[in-house]
Amino acid sequence: MLRLTTIVVAILLLAGTPASATEAGWALLRNGGQVLFLVHANAPGSGDPANFDIENCRTQRNLSDRGRQQARRIGALISARAEPVEQVYASRYCRTLQTARLAFGDGLVEEMDALDPPPEDEQAAKSAREEVMELIRTYSGSGNLVLVTHPESIEALVGVTPREGEAVIVAPTDEGIHIIGRIVFN
Repeated sequence: MLRLTTIVVAILLLAGTPASATEAGWALLRNGGQVLFLVHANAPGSGDPANFDIENCRTQRNLSDRGRQQARRIGALISARAEPVEQVYASRYCRTLQTARLAFGDGLVEEMDALDPPPEDEQAAKSAREEVMELIRTYSGSGNLVLVTHPESIEALVGVTPREGEAVIVAPTDEGIHIIGRIVFN
């Protein structure tokens, strides 16, 4: 009896591990038609410099060598394990655009300012959230839709803060959106 109890407890513990959550996320992406938020790849530091200019990558935090490798790996894994990516939207920040382009190629990537970090102005932040929500609600493609953004942007929409290079698969609900899967690439 003790052995059976130990086995059941082990199974329950393993069911909650990132590996099993990641496999469940891959299963969703293999079906296609999913929307996933992807946090930009590794960009050392926090925040952007005081001289930040959205048009000048030299004034922003950018991907490290590790981040560029991570972005390429994410793209290769998604290409190998999921239905094709149909469209990619990315924040206007250089680290998100570079992540998107390295992972999925230039042709699929479009800038979307609503995916930038949430503005401090509450009305502007609400408007950005509504724009992203509308995109998610109306998406009906057979391939997957990827939204490359920042941890704080995802937190504002779904209430969780994923890590750099982590994907969160979401679905619309009457109240907003909820997480239906996660993929940890590291």
